Amino acid sequence: MWQAFIGKRVWKSIALFFALIGPGIITSNVDNDAGGITTYSLAGSEYGLTLLWTLIPITGALIIIQEMCARMGVVSGKGLSDLIRERFGARITFYLMIVLFLTNLGNTISEFAGVAASMELFGVSRHISVPISAAIVWWLVVKGNYKSVEKVFLLACVFYLSYIISGFMGKPDWHAIGTSFLKPTVRLDTGWLTMAVGVIGTTIAPWMQFYLQSSVVDKGLKAEDYQYTRMDVIIGSVTVNVVAFFIIMLCAVTLFQNGIRIESAKDAAQALAPLAGEYASWLFAFGLLNASLFAASILPISTAYTICEAFGWESSLNRKFLEAPQFYGLYSLMVFLGAGIILLPDMPLITIMYYSQVINGAILPVILVFMLLLVNDRKIMREYTNSLAMNIVSWLTVAILTLLSLTMIGFALFSK
Repeated sequence: MWQAFIGKRVWKSIALFFALIGPGIITSNVDNDAGGITTYSLAGSEYGLTLLWTLIPITGALIIIQEMCARMGVVSGKGLSDLIRERFGARITFYLMIVLFLTNLGNTISEFAGVAASMELFGVSRHISVPISAAIVWWLVVKGNYKSVEKVFLLACVFYLSYIISGFMGKPDWHAIGTSFLKPTVRLDTGWLTMAVGVIGTTIAPWMQFYLQSSVVDKGLKAEDYQYTRMDVIIGSVTVNVVAFFIIMLCAVTLFQNGIRIESAKDAAQALAPLAGEYASWLFAFGLLNASLFAASILPISTAYTICEAFGWESSLNRKFLEAPQFYGLYSLMVFLGAGIILLPDMPLITIMYYSQVINGAILPVILVFMLLLVNDRKIMREYTNSLAMNIVSWLTVAILTLLSLTMIGFALFSK
C-alpha cells in the first residue's frame, strides 16, 4: 500500500515537473544561436580541444545567474524591467530600454543572416528564405498563445540533437577529449584569450535575463513551483553547454586537425562534408537553420516583454493583438525590420553585428548588478533572498563576468 502511495506521488511529481518546465530550457538553448554556433565553430577549428574545459565554469555561472532570475519571477510575479523601473526609477529604465532595443535588433539581424546562410547551403536564395521565415515566425507568435508557442519552442530545443549526432559522426578521440578536461590549457596569446572570452561571453547575454523572468511570469509560475523552476534552469544550462561541447569538439577533430580555416558556421558546414560525411554536413546546416529561426522568434519576444514591462504596457503571449497592441507591435517591428535589413544590398551586416556584441558586453555588468540588488531586497523577495554563501558566489561570478565583458570590449576595440 505504501509503495503504491509513494509510486503515485513520484509519478505526480514527474507529471508536475513536465507541466512546469519550459522557460529555463528554452532561454538557455536559444543562446546557441547563429552567433553562438559561429563562435563555437571558430573555437574548435582554430584552437582544437583547448577551449573545451571552459564550458565547465560557464555552466556553473549560467546556472547561478539564471536561477536568480527565475526565483525573482516566481516570487515577485513581475518581469526584470518592471522591477528595475520600480527600484531604480523611470529615467535609468528608459535609457536602458533604448540600448537593449538597439542591441537586440542587431542580434535579430544576425539571426536572419543565419537563416539566409543555412538555407543557401540547401540551394535556397535569401530573397525567398528570409521573407518566408519572418512570416512563419510572426504568425507563430501573433496567432498563438503562451502554451502553444512554448510547445513549438521546446520542440526546437529537441532539434539541437542534430549537433550531437553530427559530433559522433566526426569519430572523435575520446581519450584526447578527456585529457583536455583533466589537463586544461591556458594560452597567453591574444587570439586564444579573445576566443576564450568570446566563448564565455556568447553564453550569458543581457536579453536572456529579461526573457527568462518574463516567461516565468507569463507562464503563471508561483513561489510554490520554485523547486521545479530551479530544476528547469539547471537542465537548460547543462544541455546548452552539452551542445556547445559537441560543436567545438566536431570542428576540432575535423577542421582543426586538417588545418582548415573558416570564418562562419556556414563555412564549417560546407567543410565538414569531405571530412565527416555529407550527412554530418547536412545535420550541421539544419542545426544552424533551427537555431537561427528559434532565436529570431525569441529575441523579438524578449524585446517586447522588456520594453512593455518597463513602461507598464500589457505584455503577454496570452493576449490578442488588439489587447496588447504595443507588445505585438514591438514584436512585429523587430521581426520585419530585422528580416528586411538582411535583404538590403550593401548593408554593413558585420559592423552591425559587431557593435551589437560590444554593447551586449557593456551593459551585461550593469544588468547583473541590478539583479543582485533586487534579489537581495526583502520587500520584493521576502524569505527568498540570497543566503550569505549564495551572495558570495553570486558577487564573485558577477565580478568575473564583468571583467570578462570589459576584456571582450577591450579586445574588440583594440582589434579595430
